[in-house]
Amino acid sequence: MRLQNILESLEKIAPLLGAESWDNVGLLVGDREQDVHRILLTIDYTKEVAEEGKKAECDFVVAYHPPIFPALKRVLAGSFVFDAIRRGVAIYSPHTALDAAEGGTNDMLADVLGLVDRGPLRVESAAAGHSKLVTFVPAEKVDEVSQAIFDAGAGRIGDYTSCSFQIKGTGTFIGGAGTNPTVGKAGEFEQVHEIRLETVVPTKNIAAVVAALRKSHPYEEPAFDLNMLGADPTGRGQGRIGSLAPTERGPLIERIKSELGLARVLVSGPATGKITKAAACPGSCGDLLDAAISGGAELYLTGEIRHHDAIKAAAAGMTVVCTLHSNSERAALKRLKQRLEETAGMPPISISAVDRDPFLIV
Repeated sequence: MRLQNILESLEKIAPLLGAESWDNVGLLVGDREQDVHRILLTIDYTKEVAEEGKKAECDFVVAYHPPIFPALKRVLAGSFVFDAIRRGVAIYSPHTALDAAEGGTNDMLADVLGLVDRGPLRVESAAAGHSKLVTFVPAEKVDEVSQAIFDAGAGRIGDYTSCSFQIKGTGTFIGGAGTNPTVGKAGEFEQVHEIRLETVVPTKNIAAVVAALRKSHPYEEPAFDLNMLGADPTGRGQGRIGSLAPTERGPLIERIKSELGLARVLVSGPATGKITKAAACPGSCGDLLDAAISGGAELYLTGEIRHHDAIKAAAAGMTVVCTLHSNSERAALKRLKQRLEETAGMPPISISAVDRDPFLIV
């Protein structure tokens, strides 16, 4: 199956527009036109997982945590990126896009808790982490410029690509001394038939898109604006909070352990007593603790929080259950596998058997 077709299924399950602005989601290594014969799902792409994938002849890895996070300045022999490229292995990361998505990692934890009437702990804009690029291009060059910026990462809205809006107009200028205008002469008032081109750009792609704009635009100094997009009432967001039938904390903690396949968890705050409202967020979610407290949650399920946040939660009468970071995320892989397998022609998919949280409670 062509990689691009698999990416379309992945992005339908977890639209990249829902990812946090700081995250590095999407296709990180590979060729969209390559054929994929076997897929491996994992939380972390470690040396052990890479070896497991090699033995199983997997040529596409979906790694929940992006294995490329800080910018890479070199790709040398011995690195996982070099090895993946050399072996023709593509790597994709859904991370916070999968968290926010309907039926994603947040909802998996909410289901573990049995939450109903649930909603996000922090509501996101459908355009969070995006800006609108507005530029002005001579009519005969608009197709060339728009394609260049689309190729650099602009113009994606949900499942749609190459999205833009174009308006005809007239541009005016006077070139100063030493300029070499594409149209007309320096020092003379000029009028040009132009197209106002608008498109959306993820924050992480702004530098690449602007570079593509400058390279493809015929003007010496192309004019453009970048406007940060505001929130809309979509309800998309990180974390989940909701109500549940009156439930004793002790049995609920045991259910968490059973559902997530854990022998032990870390618990702070009250360990007994009934609750009717709870919240959850996978990974490291101390930044959403205040939202959980103010929302009236009596129990907060997450991967890890800081020492002082645990004290704050206990002082507020909240029970915090920490599973360790990736243990709060790993169960989402089974759901992702099932949903991908609904696509006709999907290659065989396996979940890594060696992937695990780097810490153990002993």
